[in-house]
Amino acid sequence: MKKTLIAITALLSMQSFSQAIYEDERYVPETDPLVLEKLDEWQDLKFGLLMHWGTYSQWGIVESWSLSPEEYGWCERKKGSNPDDYFAYKKEYEALQTTFNPTKFDPDKWAKAAKHAGMKYVVFTTKHHDGFSMFDSKYTDYKITSPKTPFSSNPKANIAKEVFNSFRNEGLWAGAYFSKPDWNVDSYWWPKYPPKDRNVNYSPSENPEKWQEYVDFTHNQIMELLTDYGKIDILWLDGGWVAKTPKAEITEWYKHTLDNVEDGYLKHRIINQDIKMDELVVKARKQQPGLIVVDRAVHGKNQNYLTPENRVPEKTLPYPWESCIISGGGWSYTPNAKYMSPREGIHTLIDVVAKGGNLLLNIAPSPEGEWQQGAYDLLQAYGDWMDVNSTAIYATKPIAPFKENNICMTQNEKGNVFLFYMAGENENKIPAEVIVKSITPKKGTKITMLGSKTRLKWEKQAEGFKVIIPENLRNNLPSKYAWTLKIDAVN
Repeated sequence: MKKTLIAITALLSMQSFSQAIYEDERYVPETDPLVLEKLDEWQDLKFGLLMHWGTYSQWGIVESWSLSPEEYGWCERKKGSNPDDYFAYKKEYEALQTTFNPTKFDPDKWAKAAKHAGMKYVVFTTKHHDGFSMFDSKYTDYKITSPKTPFSSNPKANIAKEVFNSFRNEGLWAGAYFSKPDWNVDSYWWPKYPPKDRNVNYSPSENPEKWQEYVDFTHNQIMELLTDYGKIDILWLDGGWVAKTPKAEITEWYKHTLDNVEDGYLKHRIINQDIKMDELVVKARKQQPGLIVVDRAVHGKNQNYLTPENRVPEKTLPYPWESCIISGGGWSYTPNAKYMSPREGIHTLIDVVAKGGNLLLNIAPSPEGEWQQGAYDLLQAYGDWMDVNSTAIYATKPIAPFKENNICMTQNEKGNVFLFYMAGENENKIPAEVIVKSITPKKGTKITMLGSKTRLKWEKQAEGFKVIIPENLRNNLPSKYAWTLKIDAVN
């Protein structure tokens, strides 16, 4: 994942390069019928878990990015004995492998908490940009199962396999996050040259054998995950700058970037890095038919859904999408992280779902292999709320206008409409009268609050309708932070 402060104009001109996804990005619909069926199922799941975890958790720093020799805030080196010496820092960072020993790792506990929260799928970082594999790859020794890594002697050493098994056992889908760039392997950052930025540090066109070595390495690692780790539902690929990039797009990117640079100094470049994604996807789906592929930030047929990063779009979008959101701290482990309040977390889920998206909530395990208590508390609050209100979340679609003031809306296939009254910060009760102007129930239709069997009285207004909430229900509400009114049918 990436934090970005680049100007919007530059971002829009380099959509296949940037990690940030904007609403007007082009979308190429999938044609494989098995994938289309799977995408429909995925859009009904609504709520998933993302986990960023690696050796970097020991330093409590942003994942991988301090290895990138770029002058951005998210790349700043803050740990190590000599952060001002890049090569000494990289050596010390990669030596974190020799002390990574998360002996409190208990994926069954995580999976149970996620299931209770109402999460339906997990996306786990099998490898981030630093190249450290959280699975037993035979193509690298920079991995969790290497003898160099203390945890390799643990019965649960193959962390990715353990995570996928535990979550599948609780009925969740398994998604593999995989970084296309690898800043450890010699075929991407060739020791013949120093790293220049996040990109490959040599010319792929002038060194075709070296680049092919990297393409093969990447394909081989991904196919390991799709062959040896059970059913994988989602292949979630990060590092959108590693992609086939046309000359015209490269030229346009440099033009827009240089327009915003006074001294001609570029903090990073854009390079055509054809990773042969079309070929990979064909192989991947032979092994895992119907596999959803998310080649993030790369315009084309291999981005089956889009991934707005750490934000919620302002409107409904005409394609499948998922907001990936930090629950507390950063993407990676942050000591003493402050987590979303239950109200904020629940309202975020409602907002995303009302606009037709899925919420992928990130939790970052500690170097010992634990979640912080704040993460468990947040998921407990989600679960308590979903126990009452989940029928208004799963398998629903947006209904115009999707939100009116503090009331969000969804509808299901039966034509039922759900109104989520989202409580203000100090609001512990729903009002005695709730007025909605944008929709009108059918004459004689039934309205109830989820979690209550009481049939609520309602009155048609000149514009919309008014529903009356009796005092005894207001004093005994079935959930906190948001209350859901179910309308059996609307006009």
